[in-house]
This record gives sequence, C-alpha cells and structure tokens, in this order.
Amino acid sequence: MRVPLIADPPSSPQPAATPHPGVPAVTTIAAAHTALPPHRYRQEDLTEPIGDLCMVPAADRAVLRRLHASAGVRTRHLALPIERYAGLRDFRESNEAWLTAGLGLAERALTGALARAGLAPADVDLLVCASITGVAAPSLDARLAGRVGLRPDVKRLPVFGLGCVAGAAGLARVHDYLRGHPGGTAVLLCVELCSLTLQKGDASRANLVAGALFGDGAAALVAGGVRPDGGDNGAGPAPAGPAVIATRSHLYPGTEHLLGWDVGAGGFRVVIDPAVPALVRRDLGGQVRGFLAEHGLDTGDIGTWVCHPGGPKVLDAVTDALHLPDDALDPARHSLAAVGNMSSASVLHILQGVTETRRPEPGSWGLLMAMGPGFCSELVLLRW
Repeated sequence: MRVPLIADPPSSPQPAATPHPGVPAVTTIAAAHTALPPHRYRQEDLTEPIGDLCMVPAADRAVLRRLHASAGVRTRHLALPIERYAGLRDFRESNEAWLTAGLGLAERALTGALARAGLAPADVDLLVCASITGVAAPSLDARLAGRVGLRPDVKRLPVFGLGCVAGAAGLARVHDYLRGHPGGTAVLLCVELCSLTLQKGDASRANLVAGALFGDGAAALVAGGVRPDGGDNGAGPAPAGPAVIATRSHLYPGTEHLLGWDVGAGGFRVVIDPAVPALVRRDLGGQVRGFLAEHGLDTGDIGTWVCHPGGPKVLDAVTDALHLPDDALDPARHSLAAVGNMSSASVLHILQGVTETRRPEPGSWGLLMAMGPGFCSELVLLRW
C-alpha cells in the first residue's frame, strides 16, 4: 500500500576537580546538527504497513495499533519510502540501502555541524563515527573523508556495538581525546537507519516494539579542547553549546541478555527485554547520584537533562529513579514524538534542540546520559 508523505516543518555549586598540569580542564561543544531523511510519516500511517511487513495476524492488529499509539511517537523519518521495504530481499540489500542512504545523511550532518561551528572539514583532527544499523569496510568515515574534504591525516574511529549509548559514549571519548590534544577539533558522527533492521515476517513483541519506536537519522557534534592557557583552537566563533566537565561509564554485570542484536542470516534481529525499565528504576539513581556527588552536585543542581529517549517506559523509569520533576525529561519526550528513537543520534538531536531553543543560563549544569547494550550507561556532566 502507498502511504502519503507529510511535509517537514521549517528547520530550525562547586567546580570540577582541577586536572593534572598541562591537561585542558574542559571540552567545549561548538555545534550540533541533525540530518533527517526526506520520507516523513505520521505514526498512524505506518502502523498497518509495518503490520503487513511483520505479518501480524488480523486478530492481533488491535494490539499493534495500541502499541503504536502508546509509543510516544507522532512522526518519524525513514531511509526509504515505506512501500520499498517489502522489496528488500535479504540482509545484503538492506545493508546496501544503509550504506547509500547513510552516506548522504552523514555528509549532511557533518558539513552542517561544521558550518554551524564556523569550521571547515580540513580543521577536523579526529572523527568518531558510530552506527549499529549497518556494517561496511571501508567504514562510513573512510568513505566520507574524501567526499567532504577531510585531511588525509585525519584520525578516524569507527564504532559498532554501542547502540543507543553511543551518542553519550562517543562524546565522552571525544572529551578524553581532547584532554590529551589541547587545541584540537573533534567530531562525533552518529548514523542510524533503524528501519532497515526491521525483520520481515517477525511478529515477535521485540520486533513490533522496535517497529513502533525507532526512526532514522544522523547527527554530528563538533567539539574543541581548551588549552592550559585558556585558549582554544583559534578557529570559528565562540561555542554555542556547553562544556564537558567529566564523564562516567558503567556496566551492569549479568545483564548482557537484556538489549542488543541477535545476528543471523536475516541481519540484525532486535533484542529488547521487558526488564529494562525495572533495571533502570532500580540501579540508575545510585550511579547518577554517586557521579554528581564527586563534583559537589546533586540532581537538584542539574538544570538541563539530555536523556536518550529509549521509550515512554524507560523515560518514566529514569524520572522515578532520579525523583525528577514531571517536565525534566520533556526535551527527550519532544524528540521522541517528533522523530522517534534514533538510537545513538537521539541525544545529539536533543542537545541541538536544547541549545537552540531553551538556551540554558550561563553557569548552569546539565547531564547528558544514555543507556545501551551491555547493559550499560554513560553519563556526561555539562556546564553552560
């Protein structure tokens, strides 16, 4: 069946511990930019086509409709027109579609972020490129380098396997790099075409939940290191975003089975255990409070929460675990409603929106966080 597209909207306390001498204290975020595919659909217009692709029996269609209605998603962007997914015969064709569409979106996200930062591709010293929805060798970043004009000596780090947490973990690793390379410029690029991993003929709950939640897109973030003398890399305008003060990674032992891929002949079959929200509700609060306490802070000191939108149940669990006000995670809920869960790209999309529309007060604190396969969490302390 052919589904009508809809038009796109117009674009639009105490200090941290002092680092060792000669190491920059912070990473400054100069810009973030999101690129979305042109195929944008209302959630209700995708329900029946996805049900057809997954071969959901007629008797279960009411359940499918309720699942889509309760996902917190109003619109999503897909890498391909919805009617083309039925024609993808195997993993090879899906992966080729990921590579073709992903390169175009990657280029738009990267060049858009650099333009916002007032920088050129040749200014980039490190490119971290994350995706869990396709594979390629040479990797996306290598194929992108000559296409956009990165230097031949640019450092590259392609990342696979982190999933939804990669946006936060990637920023943390960029921060690590810039602490050792004062004055450098690093880019984090996340490219996720989740729709191309949907398993045809699979009416399992995990596949249907993924079909209700996930959207496609790419996002890039440009960051620079601050030298010990307080200077930066000397290029571009003053950063519009916050500074990264500190980061924290955490693995939850014995939880590897809760989230990830079951990789087979058909490609990436999603694993989403219903126990994830309960784990978040039980364990996340202690991790966050312990991290903040090391910097003389508590959850009440955080004015801006940039949280990966895993889904309504996960966002409710985060709110409960941290005893947050009901509106604290509104930026995540708004992103989920507008574009769905874009895996690793989502936190960068949310950060861009917060920076451009809410404009946190200078000196205020923020926390960027995400969770992913492992099961793991990543926390990034920010200050505007």
